[in-house]
Amino acid sequence: MSPQQTEANTLTLLEAARQMASATLSEHDAEVALALAIQRGELHADIMRWATEQWEGKQLPGNINRLETRIERADFEAWRARSKG
Repeated sequence: MSPQQTEANTLTLLEAARQMASATLSEHDAEVALALAIQRGELHADIMRWATEQWEGKQLPGNINRLETRIERADFEAWRARSKG
């Protein structure tokens, strides 16, 4: 699989949150929902965490780095489908 195919099949936590954001769900609230799902083991992710001195923007549970944490698109879609039920 080429690097472009791999990147097309994964999302950063921020990209996933942007797909979830709506008139009733802010981008940050979507980020928190994703971070909590990751922390609870409901959503698999390749987690990167911020060191205290590196925090960028609003904190997420577990100091999860929204820019570098990667989620497989298939895992994200499956989690979203389960979450809506």
